[in-house]
Amino acid sequence: MPEQSPSVTSAAGQDQKWHEIRVILEKLKEDTLREIRKSVKNGTEAVAAIEPGGDIYDQASSERDRELGLLLGDREREKIHSIDEALLRIDEGEYGICEECDEDIPLGRLKAMPFTRHCVKCKSDLEKLQAQTKRVEEERAYREIPLGAEDEES
Repeated sequence: MPEQSPSVTSAAGQDQKWHEIRVILEKLKEDTLREIRKSVKNGTEAVAAIEPGGDIYDQASSERDRELGLLLGDREREKIHSIDEALLRIDEGEYGICEECDEDIPLGRLKAMPFTRHCVKCKSDLEKLQAQTKRVEEERAYREIPLGAEDEES
């Protein structure tokens, strides 16, 4: 029997190692797509059910529901994209490695959040940085609000 080269053996080992995660990711994707189809179907039915003569409160409620549906749709599309990226990283042998520190992401974290790209420490650091950046941007926007001529005189 011919010997396999180390790269083939390690590639087969990686495939086996990530098989369970791949199954989890594919099920998540399938479930998410099912939810998107269900939301689209419900949204289409809701739009068809709107009566043009409804009062302003009915129209506002319908518009709010439609906007909420679109927001949830964006979140679901982002989730599908993240799942597809994780599957691609598995195929390329880059799955399970933190994009910030290049350390292995613990298997428990990957099972809990299979499309994560960061270890707990790096994700925490990124979230802190994002919160600080958001706060600075909000403060800057508040400071940049121009005062009207009446406000300047008082």
